[in-house]
Amino acid sequence: MNDLGRALEDNVEIITQRWIEAVYRDSEIESAKKLAYESVRNSLPKVLEALAGLLSPRLPGNEEELENKSLHHGTVRAEQGYDTAEIVREYRILRQVVLIVLEPDLLSGSAREVLESVRLIDQVFDEVITASMESYIESRLVELRQMQGQLTLTNQELTRLVQAHKDNLSYMAHELKTPLTSIIGHSSVLLQKQRKKLNEKDTTTNLDQIERVLRNGRKLLQIINDTLEISRYNQGQITLNPVPTSVGSLIQEIIEDGLGPLATEKNLELSINVTQAPPLAMTDSLRVQQLVTNLVGNAIRYTEEGSIRVVCRQRDAAFWEIEVTDTGIGIEEDARSLIFDPYARSSSQTRAIAGTGLGLAIVRSIVDLMEGQIELVSEVDQGSTFTVILPLILPES
Repeated sequence: MNDLGRALEDNVEIITQRWIEAVYRDSEIESAKKLAYESVRNSLPKVLEALAGLLSPRLPGNEEELENKSLHHGTVRAEQGYDTAEIVREYRILRQVVLIVLEPDLLSGSAREVLESVRLIDQVFDEVITASMESYIESRLVELRQMQGQLTLTNQELTRLVQAHKDNLSYMAHELKTPLTSIIGHSSVLLQKQRKKLNEKDTTTNLDQIERVLRNGRKLLQIINDTLEISRYNQGQITLNPVPTSVGSLIQEIIEDGLGPLATEKNLELSINVTQAPPLAMTDSLRVQQLVTNLVGNAIRYTEEGSIRVVCRQRDAAFWEIEVTDTGIGIEEDARSLIFDPYARSSSQTRAIAGTGLGLAIVRSIVDLMEGQIELVSEVDQGSTFTVILPLILPES
């Protein structure tokens, strides 16, 4: 039989290219579709080179090197937001591609040699998957510890906020109850299992609970952070930092990098037009980012099908504007005057999806701070258009 390790080493780039194409086509690996080619490629060629060393009697084999490359692969996938099923499926596809590419070399040996070679490949892949999952789990646990620290740091300010806004206490208690209950429950189970030192066969259940804790923890942090942001605006603690800004480029970057994947997940068409944006505006880029994130995020949240269009243009010699149009559920006429109040949502929004009703309140606070205006045109079941009008030169704080 031909040297499989040498054949693998000679075909690393071919295997990598075919594997990436297959991963992009696979409907069950959604996370890959949000990433650029190099991000999906990750450290795979290094993993394959280390794998080749273990399959060849003529190449230097190093199990420790293979383990290190696999650990790195799992860590990166955790940072990219993959779930465990997607990682396992990636490796299954990789195994198939490797066997297809190496098929001529495999068939050059006897039936016994073929079986032994396939068993060896399967054994090595099992070790690679195990190492990747170990680093993936560790990365998730690190994120969990960081989130715990964030929740601890915001606890005192949240307590002060609740005392200052007693009218909203029952609402906040209701909104925080579900994610907090889930975090407490699943964290308790994780701790119990850690004490009992569960064996490997329980890893899948363990990971599922970690993912639930992280998902609900992120939701809880978002509610807290939005609430604190509203409080700071109400108390006049926010100041502006105007600098010359290319607002068209800024808005395009915000949407493409942070909001585009959210629209893609829902199969929504998201278009951006900044051709008529002012070359420069003396504005606060952080507040513009908050405006765009909340307006476009709101449009994505309440649009189930169709499109979202974002336009940035210079209005006249003194003002510029951001226009966000969606084909979502729309807002009832009697709710339009209240939609920018904290915790307010229309009945159609309440039916459609859970939310805090703080995003548009933050938008209103920022617009007021920047001495701008906001306009709303909406029709139920047809969609909405939010237009934010801002001065080209911000007033002094």
